[in-house]
Amino acid sequence: MSGTLLNLILQIIGGAIGGNAAGGAMKNVTLGTAGNTVAGAIGGIAGTSILGSLIPALAGGTTDIGAMAGQLVGGGVTGAIVTAVVGMVMANMKK
Repeated sequence: MSGTLLNLILQIIGGAIGGNAAGGAMKNVTLGTAGNTVAGAIGGIAGTSILGSLIPALAGGTTDIGAMAGQLVGGGVTGAIVTAVVGMVMANMKK
């Protein structure tokens, strides 16, 4: 499996986990399980790419565990942020 594909998979998994964690922690902005997963996964992909340019440790290769953990953590953090923001926007649109 190529390094880029593995990074993408790790970002999606991390983002989905982060999105569901954010939705579970903030019940007033949850998008439901499917919505949290999708928003988190999208946030994990986009956000980790941005964070990777700002924090080089997150952009490392896939040959060591630290770089793979960086992809998961970066995806999780940005997935949680995107899910929270989308949840807040959706909650305010319902009002």
